[in-house]
Amino acid sequence: MSATIPDPIPRSQGAQVAPPAAADSPGRIEAHGIDHIPDGERHGHPRELFSVWAAANVNYLSLVIGGALVLMGLTLWQAVAVIVVGNLFWLLTGLLATSGPAAGAPSEVITRAVYGVLGNRVNNAVGGWLVSVCYFALNLAAAATAAFALVEKTGITANTPVKVAVIVVIAALTLAISVYGHALIIKLYLPITLVLIAAFAVVAFAVLRHADFSYAPAEPLSGAPLWTLLVAGTTMIASGPLSYTTSADFSRYLPRTSSKKAIVAWTALGAFLPSVAVCSLGAFAATAVDMSDPQNALQTILPGWFNPVFLLALVLGTISINALTAYSAGLALQAVGLRIRRTVSVLFDGAVAVALTLYGLLVSNFLDTVSNALQVIVVLSGPLMAVYATDIVLRRFRYDGPALSDETPGGPFWYTRGVNPAGALALAAGVTSAALCVNTLYTGPVAGALGGLDLSLPVGMTVAATLYALLMRNDSAALAARASA
Repeated sequence: MSATIPDPIPRSQGAQVAPPAAADSPGRIEAHGIDHIPDGERHGHPRELFSVWAAANVNYLSLVIGGALVLMGLTLWQAVAVIVVGNLFWLLTGLLATSGPAAGAPSEVITRAVYGVLGNRVNNAVGGWLVSVCYFALNLAAAATAAFALVEKTGITANTPVKVAVIVVIAALTLAISVYGHALIIKLYLPITLVLIAAFAVVAFAVLRHADFSYAPAEPLSGAPLWTLLVAGTTMIASGPLSYTTSADFSRYLPRTSSKKAIVAWTALGAFLPSVAVCSLGAFAATAVDMSDPQNALQTILPGWFNPVFLLALVLGTISINALTAYSAGLALQAVGLRIRRTVSVLFDGAVAVALTLYGLLVSNFLDTVSNALQVIVVLSGPLMAVYATDIVLRRFRYDGPALSDETPGGPFWYTRGVNPAGALALAAGVTSAALCVNTLYTGPVAGALGGLDLSLPVGMTVAATLYALLMRNDSAALAARASA
């Protein structure tokens, strides 16, 4: 850490004093926040993105989701097919990552082109900061549960003070990575990926020895009930990639000339391959053990010596996810308009997430409430992803980074009173359409008429993308970007 390199506070207009390129190094706290990254400070190769996304997707949650598909009533190979199709949405995450090098800015700033300066603050407050903090709390709770079991194995009773200490320690390790930022994430996530792959390879060996490859439920589904479940499962899997509308956060330091195809490929493959593998592993395990309690069930087929290692791997995987989440949440809080340093915003987000986790685990069922709310937020995340991706295509991957930093009235992305009507209307129409078709905590009228078939994902994304493309077809900034491509 160097006290001579400040973490700049975002300003409403104009370039900030740029730190030297060496500032983005693993041993120093990242100096940039949501400000523009000048070309002279760009570095790296798109292949670095593979391990960033792989480390975040070799995790316990993927095992749980894979097992849940079989528990819901699918055959083993139906579940595997759903896993593959749902994870294809990582291609959109890869597409969004191309906007980072194009603009030299994080997603939280690039979306000013979509919603306008003020409209984007609302987008970041709800679709960025709030959702990220809730996910942080849920993932932290999952990691803490595994850590509690590990503590019990040492002979220490996991009473309330011990649980509080465990949660704080896990959060501190996570936030340390997020505070140091981009360069440390790039540096750490390759070895973390290798460690997690090695640990889950042992799990795979144990699971595949016991799996029933011809598994089918006693009463296999067919017809409308089967299609309803297939679509619901695909939506559940797709909710993962659709929640990452912030992929430009981790690509924005790449040189402007970086291959767009490489950025899409390394991002998408880094997430797709491990997610498919680990989700499928959960499905295979569900044919042999009761995956309604995965942590304890898997320990019955794992070697005894490996159980503590498995629990540590679960904690490490969750730290990997949450470090990315906290990093983006910190940028989102800055983009809301608060004049605070990125390091402060990350620590604030972590403190809120820790408080929610402690309250949820030790006082009430708050985390269950948050989890249920996040299921409904899938109605929002699909249209958000669709509108952002459409904007990238409309502009032919061209963004003016310094112009995006201009938050003043009359700036190129001020639009109408700070809001881009095209983005706001397209998002509202997409979310409304999805809400009519959803079947999660509540059943929308369209889903009810279709016997529970949840078409919220394809309908919401299609409506949002189509309307945005129509409304922005004559936008002067978009036309200028296409002309310069």
